[in-house]
Amino acid sequence: MSRLTLSEIWIYPIKSLGGISLTQARVMKKGLQYDRRWMLVDEAGVFLTQRVHPIMALFKTSIDDTHLTVRFKEHTLPLRLVPTFDPHPLTVTIWDDTVTAFEVNTEASAWFSQHMGMPCRLVYFPEENPRQVDPKYSPEGNHVSLADAYPLLIIGQRSLDDLNQRMQVPLPMNRFRPNLVFTGGEPYEEDTWRDFTVGTTRFIGAKPCARCALPTIDQDTAEKGQEPTRTLATYRRSENKILFGQNVLTVDPAIVTVGEAITLQ
Repeated sequence: MSRLTLSEIWIYPIKSLGGISLTQARVMKKGLQYDRRWMLVDEAGVFLTQRVHPIMALFKTSIDDTHLTVRFKEHTLPLRLVPTFDPHPLTVTIWDDTVTAFEVNTEASAWFSQHMGMPCRLVYFPEENPRQVDPKYSPEGNHVSLADAYPLLIIGQRSLDDLNQRMQVPLPMNRFRPNLVFTGGEPYEEDTWRDFTVGTTRFIGAKPCARCALPTIDQDTAEKGQEPTRTLATYRRSENKILFGQNVLTVDPAIVTVGEAITLQ
């Protein structure tokens, strides 16, 4: 069996906006540090996503020691990594969950509203605010950020390679928005992972990831197509869901680094 190696680390600080590639990341209980701790909501407090608003793919992000910077075409918006936010709590909805978040500031919300072409607010989800992972797949006490349902998503490079061999036009990994990518092993072997370590940091595989329409959106152009859903449906369908990647729970507050070995327990 070939060595399993962590090859990529990704965070998506603002849910459904562009991701950031890292060489090292801090693992926290809700997921990687800064991953999906911000989110855009509409006037009713309901989360916004590329699934409905593909233009969100065109908002790109970068990070340094103090700021998260959002770019939309030639426009930029700097945001503090440790935000000062409006102290009045907001009740916001993400899928079936209702959580408490805070508007970052009216200026940031106005900036996004202008470029999204609709009224919206940028909200922040503090680390201490609860959002329980589905207890059906997780021990009680596991919490998640503003990711869809689980703290992390891991995908094997060979899984993508196998998919691309079946398609006329290969797709990049960014279509699937993983947090961790690894090399080695067999295609789709991550489906079966339970207890594993990256370096010495422990993780738990929760369940294979059921995919929505987001992977059909080109992350460079925001154009929507039929792939990879059409191809995946021919061989990765289970109980009327299309699976790709493994949802993961965190165990240790630690650091993971590209190049570390992955060991199955």
